[in-house]
Parts: sequence; structure tokens; C-alpha cells
Amino acid sequence: MLFTPENILLAGSILLFVSILAGKTGYRFGVPTLLLFLVVGMLFGSDGLGIQFYNMKAAQFIGMVALSIILFTGGMDTKFSDIRPVLAPGIMLSTVGVLFTTLFTGLFIWWLSGMSWTNIHFSLIPSLLLAATMSSTDSASVFSILRSQKINLKYNLRPMLELESGSNDPMAYMLTIVLVQLAQMGGMGWLQIAGSFIVQFAVGVAAGYLFGKLAIIMLNKLNIDNPALYPILLLAFIFFTFSTTSLLNGNGYLAVYLAGMMVGNHKIANRKEINTFMDGLTWLFQIIMFLCLGLLVNPHEMLEVAAVALLIGVFMVLVGRPLSVYISLLPFGKKITQKSRLFVSWVGLRGAVPIIFATYPVVAEIPGANSIFNIVFFITILSLIVQGTTITSLSRMLGLSMPQPKTGNEFGVELPEEIGSDLHDMTITTEILAKASTLKDMNLPQGTLVMIVKRNDEYLIPNGSLKLQEGDKLLLISEKTRK
Repeated sequence: MLFTPENILLAGSILLFVSILAGKTGYRFGVPTLLLFLVVGMLFGSDGLGIQFYNMKAAQFIGMVALSIILFTGGMDTKFSDIRPVLAPGIMLSTVGVLFTTLFTGLFIWWLSGMSWTNIHFSLIPSLLLAATMSSTDSASVFSILRSQKINLKYNLRPMLELESGSNDPMAYMLTIVLVQLAQMGGMGWLQIAGSFIVQFAVGVAAGYLFGKLAIIMLNKLNIDNPALYPILLLAFIFFTFSTTSLLNGNGYLAVYLAGMMVGNHKIANRKEINTFMDGLTWLFQIIMFLCLGLLVNPHEMLEVAAVALLIGVFMVLVGRPLSVYISLLPFGKKITQKSRLFVSWVGLRGAVPIIFATYPVVAEIPGANSIFNIVFFITILSLIVQGTTITSLSRMLGLSMPQPKTGNEFGVELPEEIGSDLHDMTITTEILAKASTLKDMNLPQGTLVMIVKRNDEYLIPNGSLKLQEGDKLLLISEKTRK
């Protein structure tokens, strides 16, 4: 196939269509949707139907754009009230946990490289580099699985896992970049390394806070006639935040995640339109990112390192990740139960982020970089298959799952944030009818009004004399509770 604009659009539309169908089918069987996107890319790639895509720099750029959007949207969905109780353990997991995962796994890879029967022979720095690329849990995978399968967990585990996955990519990114520089230059002072970490964190935090504040002001103060332009304005802020922070030697991924949290936890105009736009855009870029990464790999090359990659993957899942989690959570003692620690250890999902980070050694032309990329890809698939398909069943087995709290109302009606009112619904029961047969007889709280009544498939305009029936659903509006 010639790479003409028409052929690129044709192939792209077919890939998107097949991915969505595969995702719908996989959801029914509990298979992670993102894994299926990877598989679709591999099926259409060089070893499959023959689409030739080998541009690591292009894949890296696509990954950078996608991650910026995914992390920002994840930050918007992270509520301060939810993460406040788990802020300290979440930060420990996303920093100390990533560091120890890199150390333990890197030392294991180094030890494995010394064995005569293996087909990898990495020195210490490349071993640590390989471990660093896959040391963080993947935000796209964790957000997707926890939310698509509607997993609700006890002990604030869900916000802790989402906080960890959303905030540990910057640490893994910094470790990857530093180790790439070490592999290239052959030496780097500890003070220089520490200084680089401090600058990236400090600038990333400051930029995320400042740009998040600026985005809130712009969204609320700019009076744009067309509401559809507000999400596009926010998208421009995401890219501006990432690129400006990176130019200032800060961590762009950390900045966009924090900026997203700032925006998500403040009142903004046109929130519904913005959330709808960002949700669709996030899914689009997740699909594009996983498809590109699937096209990038040659399965026959991945099979050449399958045995070693399997050993490294098993070590990470059963030893490296659990050890890192237990060490990171030691300061919290009995506040975090043993079952919780075990579950957090298991939800160490790898996904697109490790694969994207694995492109950095290839672009930098580090010796053995192709083997690093193929090993990381193999372990990502292993993680999504083994861990991604068992999260729900493990949460039930450990007694950590709980019913999903009800959100919104059955009428699908929402009010703008500027209106100081709440919407909720109620269903008329036999007990209610025994006390009140009409709306005027109901003892509703002061300031509460019935907006509409749904009876089967019919919607009724309420008035005081309306005779109620069992099963009627009432949409109520009331003054917002002051906290």
C-alpha cells in the first residue's frame, strides 16, 4: 500500500472501527480494552496484514500528546476530597515505590544477564534503564479498567490507585531520561542527578499549579459566544502547560496532571461540554496510541526475547512490585491492611507508558535498545492479560469490593455549576403512598420542588393535585447543601 493521504485515512478509519468493535467484544469477556487495541495494531502491522510503521520518533510524539491529554483528564477526575485521606501513601507509591521497583528489577535483570543461557547481556546501567521504563503503573490502563468495570473498593483504595498511576509517570520518566544520559555519557555525578530530579519536580509542581489557576481564570472570565470553543481552549492550555514546563527543564507530565486536578476541583464554565469533549478525546488518543505501538512492534522479534521477558515479568509481578509496595507503605503501619497491600501490589498494570518510555533508548541509539523495547512490549502484554483480567475477581476474593455509589439521576438532567441547586430523584413506594397520595400531601423539605414525574415511559408535568402511583419517579430540585 502506498502512503497517500487517502490510503492513510482509509487505513486509519478501518483501524479505529475494528478497535472499537474489538473493545466492545472484549468488555463482555472482561478483557482489558486497551490490550485489544494493541493486538489490533499488531494484527495490522508488518507481521500481520503488512502495514509498515517503524518511526520511533513519530510514535514517541504521539505518545507524548496522548499522555498529556490522558493525565490531564485523569487529574480532572481526581477529587481533592477523595485523595486527601490517601495523599501520603499515594505519593510514597508514586515516588519511592517507582524507585525501588527500578532498583529491584534492574538488579534482577543484571543478574539474569550474567547467565550463559540467556540471550541478553546488559551491564548495570542498561539493566536499570530497562527496569525504569516499566517501573510505573500505567495511568491509561488503571483508569480504564477501574472505571469501565465500575470497580468500587473499600479503604479508599480506588483513589489511592488512581493517584499513584496518575502521578508516578513523572518519576519513571525522570529515571528513564537520567539513565539514558548515563548510558550515553558513561558517567554523571550524584549531585547532578539529584539536582535534575529536584528541578524537574519543583518546576513541574509550580507550573502545574500556576497554569491550572490560569486555565480556571480564562475559562470563567473569557466570554466566548460559542460554548464549543471552551474545550478547545482547555486543550490548548494542556499542550501549552506541557511544552512550557519542559522548556523550563521541569516535568511536563507532572505539570499537566496537577493542572488537571486544579481545573477539576474548581468551578468552571461549561463543565458538561468540557467533560464530554475531554472524555471522547482521551479515548481517541488512547486508541491511536495503542494502535501505533502495536504497529511498531514486530512479533517475531518479540518472541526471540520471550523466555527472558517472561522471567522478568514474573519477577516484577511477584517480587519487585510487592516488595516496593510493602517498603513504600511501611510508615503507615496498620492504617493500611495486609489485604489492601496485596491488592495494590497486584494492580501494577503496565500499558502504553512503559512502551513509550522504551522508545527513548531506541531514539538515543543505546546499545541493546531494540531488545529493551521488545522485552517491555512483551511484559506489557503479559501484565494486561494476567493482572488486567483478574483485578475484579481478586477484589471480590479479598473482600475489598463494594457497591458502586449512585451518581447523577435517572432523568439524565444536569444543572450548570453556577446554579446553586442540586438535582436528585426518588421513587414512590407503597410506604410513601400510605402517607401521601398527591404531591401537595408530600412532606418535602423546604426549598425542594418536583420538576417532573416519570410514569413508565410517560413524562408528566407536576401539580399539587397529581395523583401519585407506586413506581413513579420524581425529579427534585433543591438548594445546594452548604459545607
